[in-house]
Amino acid sequence: MKKAVVLYSGGLDSTTCMAIAREQGFEPYALSFAYGQRHTVELDKAREYAPLIGAKKHMVIDINLRQLGGSALTDDIAVPKDGIAENSIPVTYVPARNTIFLSFALGWAEVLGASDIFIGVNALDYSGYPDCRPEFIQAFQQLANLATKAGVEGTPYRIHAPLIDLTKAQIIQQGLALGVDYRLTHSCYDPTPEGFSCGHCDSCRLRLQGFAEAGCEDPIDYV
Repeated sequence: MKKAVVLYSGGLDSTTCMAIAREQGFEPYALSFAYGQRHTVELDKAREYAPLIGAKKHMVIDINLRQLGGSALTDDIAVPKDGIAENSIPVTYVPARNTIFLSFALGWAEVLGASDIFIGVNALDYSGYPDCRPEFIQAFQQLANLATKAGVEGTPYRIHAPLIDLTKAQIIQQGLALGVDYRLTHSCYDPTPEGFSCGHCDSCRLRLQGFAEAGCEDPIDYV
């Protein structure tokens, strides 16, 4: 099996992405980040689930993006609970997050001798984050092949974004077909101290809508 670095938050999308990488014949090396996010319960889920879905290794890297702030996920800013304005980037956007995460994934991939990186971004049922768009993925892939020893010496990198053109319902249906147990995932931006999802933040709304459109019940606990 070829090695692949998979960005893995413990959420619905990244868990499905991990299952897809495995199904496509890759040996997943899961990469998560403790970046100062308020919803650290997602890391507990990531640690619990990564080995169960076939990750060869799971690494959690500490980056304190709370020092930078600028997001409701990494600063003392309230998480919106009444939806977000259309065609706007919400305060839950973490500045340059996917650029930072992919840079670490690229570094680990080069050390591992892996040419493939998977990321579970989605550009349909999502919150409008600029670093979830196909243009961003294409641009980062070009950067990866310009900025690395492996790329310059003729071993090109490929950034896989298998969910990017799917609705949330389609993502869930594909995950269920691959045996993903969504009870062990977490999506909420503002969970209770006990880890229960709020049901009202944008991430919860998108998740619940996806399960409803997929014709099945979300198995996790909500407040």
